[in-house]
Order: sequence, then C-alpha cells, then structure tokens
Amino acid sequence: MSSFILKRPRGATPGVPAERALMRTGVGLVVPMLILIAWELLGRMPAMAGVLPTPVQVARAWYVWIFGDPGMGLNPYQGTWLSNVQHSALRVGQGFALAIIVGIPLGLAIGWSRLASQLFDPLIQGLRPIPITAWLPFSIALFGIRDLGSVFLIFLGGFYPIVVNTTQGARDVERNLVRAARMMGASSRQLMRRVVLPAAMPSIFTGLRIGLGISWTAVIVSEMVAVKSGLGYVLWDAYYVGRMDIVLADMVSIGLMGFLSDRLIVAVEQRVLAWRMLQNH
Repeated sequence: MSSFILKRPRGATPGVPAERALMRTGVGLVVPMLILIAWELLGRMPAMAGVLPTPVQVARAWYVWIFGDPGMGLNPYQGTWLSNVQHSALRVGQGFALAIIVGIPLGLAIGWSRLASQLFDPLIQGLRPIPITAWLPFSIALFGIRDLGSVFLIFLGGFYPIVVNTTQGARDVERNLVRAARMMGASSRQLMRRVVLPAAMPSIFTGLRIGLGISWTAVIVSEMVAVKSGLGYVLWDAYYVGRMDIVLADMVSIGLMGFLSDRLIVAVEQRVLAWRMLQNH
C-alpha cells in the first residue's frame, strides 16, 4: 500500500501572509499614533486652550454629534451628523456622476479625434486653472442659495481631472491594436468601444480618483457659502461659534468620507481591470 505525503516547500511558513498583513497594518499605524500623541500634548498646553482641543475632547464631541446626548441641553449639533453626511454625500454623488457622464465621452473624443481636440481642448485648458472658489460668486448669482449651485461646483471639481486623464488615456492607445482591429474590419464605433475605451480605462480610473477627491473639496467650499446644510455648513457654523471640537470632528468626518468613497472607486477599478492584474502576474 503506497502513501503520498504532501510536503511543504522549503522556506514556506504557515500564516506568513497573515503575519505580513498584520505587520503592514502595524507600520501604517505608526505615523497616525505619533500624530495623535503630538496632538494630545499640544492640546494640553495652556497657549492652545480653546484653539486646539485634544483628541479625547474631539472624540467626545463627535460622539454627541453622531448619537446625541440628552444631558447636553440645547446643543444644536447633537444627533445631526448622519443627516449632514447624507446631504454632502448626495451632492457629491450628483455632481460627480454628472462629471463622469460629460467628462469621459468628451475626453475620449478629444483624445481620439483631431477635430474634437481642436474644438474643445483649448477651451478646457483655458478654464481648468480657474479655482473652484472663483466660481462661487457666479454660482450664487446663477443658482442662488440652493443645492444646484453646490452640484455645479462639484461637477466642475470632478470634470477637469476626468476629462484630462481620459484624453491622455485615449491618446496613448497602442497603435498596433488599432491597426489590427481595422484590418479585421472593425467600424469606428466598434474601435472606440472594443479598443480605445478598454485601453484608456487605467487613465480614466486615475482621473476618477483625483476628481472624486476634488469633488469632496468642492462640496465643503460650496456648503460654507452656497447652502445651509451638510458637513461644510457645519464646519463654518461651528467655527463661527467657537466650537473647535466640532470643527476638528467635521474635518475627520470629511477625510473619512473621502477615504471610503475612494476605496469604492478602487474596488470597482480592480473588478473592471481584472485583466490587467492577470497580465502583471
């Protein structure tokens, strides 16, 4: 009776991937922990009283802002965190979706068509350096103190990175792929859909990630002035009444929402560009 014994390759150690993941997590926490320690020490200095709350004070204010506390009396912020996050996230979603709908097709056209490049690229490159804050007066004059003005600014913030990166991705398509597709009788529409768009996808996702980050910046700027709800509105209102603990909790909330939305884009990217990962391996 013969038996087969499966032996582990030399040098292989069980649990190594898990240990490496824990090590990476530990290394990634070093800098944040050092920042928290420095923040705590600075917040306890008499000169920083009322200006820089400690992390513990910020965490307590954030907890009340999220869950509320009957013992806090007439605190206008308690229990309002979720509704303000929803307002901001909805505006970002609307403006960013509009930027995708307009930016990707226009970028593909500019990158692939000489005529479209001549028509649109000079205008885009001329408008792109104008900062979002410069559009605020125009937005308020055109849309008033309403959500539409905020969505307009978010659209501008996301549009330019998307269209520029998509344009570059379309221009960098491997010409041998194009020649091969044409030799096989592909029409212009098939060429765009089957060759140009897939080849430009890595650049498109780069533009999406950059544009999403700027969209979160735009929503905060617009909510400070152009609307009366959302994380940006709370940020300015809390500063105005001297609630620096809420200001810092708001800043952390903005960073958290930006991080989570970026991870969502990365997850979609990994699914759409699975073929690229297989190529790399």
